[in-house]
Amino acid sequence: MSRVRIGIFLVAAGFPGRPHGRVLRDCVEAIEVAEEAGFDDAWIAEHHFMSYGVCPSAATLAAVALGRTRTIGVGTAVSVLSTWHPVALAEQAAMLHHLSGGRFTLGVGRGGPWVDLEVFGTGLARFEHGFAESLDLLCRAMEGRTVSAEGEFFRFREVAMVPAASMRPVVACTSPETTRLAAGRGLPMLLGMHLDDAGKAAMLADYDAASPPATEAGTGAGMGSGTDTARHAVRHLAAVVGHVADSTRAAVRELKAAMPRWLEPGLAGYVPVDGRRRPVRDVGEYVDFLTGVHPVGDADHCVETIRRTREVTGLEHLILMVEGTGEHARTLENIRRLGAEVLPGLGG
Repeated sequence: MSRVRIGIFLVAAGFPGRPHGRVLRDCVEAIEVAEEAGFDDAWIAEHHFMSYGVCPSAATLAAVALGRTRTIGVGTAVSVLSTWHPVALAEQAAMLHHLSGGRFTLGVGRGGPWVDLEVFGTGLARFEHGFAESLDLLCRAMEGRTVSAEGEFFRFREVAMVPAASMRPVVACTSPETTRLAAGRGLPMLLGMHLDDAGKAAMLADYDAASPPATEAGTGAGMGSGTDTARHAVRHLAAVVGHVADSTRAAVRELKAAMPRWLEPGLAGYVPVDGRRRPVRDVGEYVDFLTGVHPVGDADHCVETIRRTREVTGLEHLILMVEGTGEHARTLENIRRLGAEVLPGLGG
């Protein structure tokens, strides 16, 4: 079994009282510290007009981080494809690929029916009906030397991709529809923090079931079903909360005290563009869930939890959300301790 890859996941969480510019600078420093601590990669979220996450361009923040580091991979988790032109996003990805020596990975997601669609002029129709077209155009632009479009949402003559690069995106999947889209194109999934191990396993099984036979060739992220069915050689990844302390009780207590201060106003920032009712999550229950199923605890507990996730799901790449206390010094301590106390226990 290959070594599990472990990265960090930065939401650029806008805890109350923290200046947004300071949060963004702190994210860059966190990535520098993660490189020193031995993490494989760092992934950056993108949000608009809300305190849940104060980074409106994950690719821009990734560019700064890539310029400050030398070995760590950096990815977007995710760039919101429904508010970007796919070719413009592919151009940025190609630049970062070449300038970083291949250390950049573009992750994309459909996003939600939020006010972003109105502000950027992309519209609700493209969110609701155009994600497949957007994703296919993005893939063509990331893989080819030329690109053109004759679709419902994009129509333009053939143009050269300059610079060209041979890349493939990762796709955030939260629904059966998006899972089928990713599977049909052989693209890796990024699974969210809202899933426990059983939920991750179910989505991976759905991906395998929706995958075309022509792309089946063993798996890097498949399920241990015990069957002889060929699996995809696709490296999926999942975001989880990662927080280490001297005891599991202390780690859980820290996050339960801090995370609601961020999540309550942050989640309220999701404003539907069409007046539909926004789903409301019980923040206390959500924090209980996050601290109960993810690697939150002492070092041994974190190692055991990551190992169990790998055994249940077959996932070989996890990214740890490390900003849970909202205190930058504690975030850096968390990254360093995870690197010193947890990563060595995962072995090869």
